[in-house]
Amino acid sequence: MEQHNPKTGSAALRILIVEDDVLNTKLFRRLLQLEGFETLAAGTAEAGIALAIKAQPDCILMDIQLPGMDGLEATRRLRGLPKTADIPIIALAAHAMVGDDHLTYEAGCRGYISKPVDPRTFADSIGKFIAGATKRNG
Repeated sequence: MEQHNPKTGSAALRILIVEDDVLNTKLFRRLLQLEGFETLAAGTAEAGIALAIKAQPDCILMDIQLPGMDGLEATRRLRGLPKTADIPIIALAAHAMVGDDHLTYEAGCRGYISKPVDPRTFADSIGKFIAGATKRNG
């Protein structure tokens, strides 16, 4: 059954959150759901790749510092697959260092958000990013 955004009445955009921190995942899901987004979550890069292929989300929020395969490698792999190559990916990075954003863009991310996120603006930032990506790709 397709979910609808209660604010707009249109189909809810589906966001895949690839994040290993359970509390961050809960926070991100709650903030996005309050704004009418549908959310999916994976705790590892490998699970995130598999879910992205299966679910075809409208956007992926990718933690960069994941156990095992990191988020940059996961992004590169998603970019190399026909089913996921065009899905916008936003990097989520804690302890952001100068130049980190450049590395994420080189890997194929189309946006970058530093953690901790601002709960007041997080969902709106994601919505604006998706709208901008849709205009560029459409």
